[in-house]
Amino acid sequence: MPAEATEGTPCWADATFTDLEGAKRFYGELLGWTFGDSLPEYGNYTQAQVDGKAVAALMPPGPGGMPTGWCLYLASPDAAATASKIRENGGTVLVEPMRVGDIGTMVLATDPGGVTFGVWQPGSHRGFETDMVPGAFTWAEVFTRTPEKADTFFPAVFGYGVQRMVDDGADFTLYDLGADPVLGRMRMTDDFPPEVPPYMNVYFAVDDCDAAVEKAKSLGATLRFGPMTIPFGRFAALTDPQGAPFSLFDSGTTAGEMPKLEREV
Repeated sequence: MPAEATEGTPCWADATFTDLEGAKRFYGELLGWTFGDSLPEYGNYTQAQVDGKAVAALMPPGPGGMPTGWCLYLASPDAAATASKIRENGGTVLVEPMRVGDIGTMVLATDPGGVTFGVWQPGSHRGFETDMVPGAFTWAEVFTRTPEKADTFFPAVFGYGVQRMVDDGADFTLYDLGADPVLGRMRMTDDFPPEVPPYMNVYFAVDDCDAAVEKAKSLGATLRFGPMTIPFGRFAALTDPQGAPFSLFDSGTTAGEMPKLEREV
């Protein structure tokens, strides 16, 4: 991860769990995470590390806090300006720009379809200290029942280009910054029960998707989809023991031809 992430780039992920110690055991055993000290001054926020480098954080719910699950943060040089753009384009700001000591400034928001995400203006904490390696963040997708709203909202707020996959079997787009895709958007089909809300699907890298899935299941996770091999890698979608969805991704196992993409103007 570069020292200064480009605006709109996924730069951090954290998760809220009622059983913080249980979450540490699960992700520690599954992804090889070690944990720093909990920070009581910040609601027992606990940073996770791979080889000594920060990759995510876990925390218990605060008063009126976030529900159980993962939150992806998108980089911003000016969190207050981004919050204004969110409101101007039909989103909802849940937590107004809030300075977190000298660490940075955060915003929590939802898009018009109800997908919760964060915005991070870095201070001393710049975000992921490593990514794309086993145990670390590797990719994320907006899972939504209103793709047309997402495809209007996120580019308007973060300046993304949009490439639509030419495939009758899936409604999928890529959001990019120049040549580099930074985020995907997937339409939630009827395969998703109506009680499952739209969400940011966060992917963590693993060496062997199948082995990681079996380990996750042995630790109490539920397999929701896959493992499946696509041209980009082999992945699986799961729900952890506390009900938080996440995905595993093995970039070393690929199959098939790269999909055709059409850039929207």
